[in-house]
Amino acid sequence: MEKNKLNIAFFGSSIISAYWNGAATYYRGIVKALNALGHSVTFYEPDIYERQKHRDIEDPDYCRVVVYDSNEEEILKLINEASGADVIIKASGVGAFDELLEREVARLKQENNLIIFWDVDAPATLDRIENNKDDAFKGLIPLYDYILTYGGGHPVVNAYESKGAKKCIPIYNALDTGTHYPVEPDEGFKADLAFLGNRLPDREARVEEFFLNAAAMLPEKKFLLGGSGWQDKKMPENVNYTGHVYTKSHNAFNCTPMAVLNISRDSMAKYGFSPATRVFEAAGAAACIITDYWEGIDMFFEPGKEILVAKNGQEVADILKSLTKEEARQIGIAAYKRVMENHTYSHRAKLLQGIFNKSLAAQQVQP
Repeated sequence: MEKNKLNIAFFGSSIISAYWNGAATYYRGIVKALNALGHSVTFYEPDIYERQKHRDIEDPDYCRVVVYDSNEEEILKLINEASGADVIIKASGVGAFDELLEREVARLKQENNLIIFWDVDAPATLDRIENNKDDAFKGLIPLYDYILTYGGGHPVVNAYESKGAKKCIPIYNALDTGTHYPVEPDEGFKADLAFLGNRLPDREARVEEFFLNAAAMLPEKKFLLGGSGWQDKKMPENVNYTGHVYTKSHNAFNCTPMAVLNISRDSMAKYGFSPATRVFEAAGAAACIITDYWEGIDMFFEPGKEILVAKNGQEVADILKSLTKEEARQIGIAAYKRVMENHTYSHRAKLLQGIFNKSLAAQQVQP
């Protein structure tokens, strides 16, 4: 192995399918950027939830993908295969045998490797173990070299470290410049405001407030809803539901409407500092973004100039009433400039590379 070029084993939900899997584009961006730095990644994902039938991409050239049957014997075999990697990562929410994976990956710790738990929904995980003192994961936290998180800022870092984490570091969402970029509008996605997100229990009430209520207040405006699971949801007549939107259509979905809406899940809004992947994807397409309020927005974009912020559906409606197409265009351009300068996956991968190399080098010099 070339010096500082690492072999990385990554157990996650799916990197090839975004079907009922909001973390897919996050994984792709991170892994692709790590590969561009010279690191080799094997991504292990279970064959569940019909994700393989709804693939967005073929097996990528930036990592080796292993799709496995979801049974204990197969998982233990793959954990043994992964044990020789320099960095072994278990992500939250794999979707099957998560407790087994968390336990067995923690047991792979050696003097010359790093064992990492990567929490792509840290607020939900922290709430879960807080409410269940017998949660099996709670005792495993101190065994991992690092807890990496999808976001959450200092509230999540403090919470994890208070539960025994050696080190917790947020690795925020970012832009994959090779996948998300400005394109020509698509008439099928024409709207004044669009929202893309799957129907989830801890998001639905906020979608009702920020999107559906705003639509009801503005019957003269056109609203567009994309994502899985909304087909039986009661909606105002001016809302067009387009169903699951494949990754290849995300750019047109972001570029065509006058503005796009970001709505955080309950847990993400509670902890703050958790910009969704789609915020950066939309910014990369130079979209005008309206986001629900959450603490830490100004760490990523300047409110009023690079992003618009609303605290409820009424404020979303008020923004849309006064927003012109030219104003929306200027805000989108400003967001695009900011994301290219500070928030690409290349930025995140360089941070990760520094963490990995520094930690492995420190382990090698320990007596």
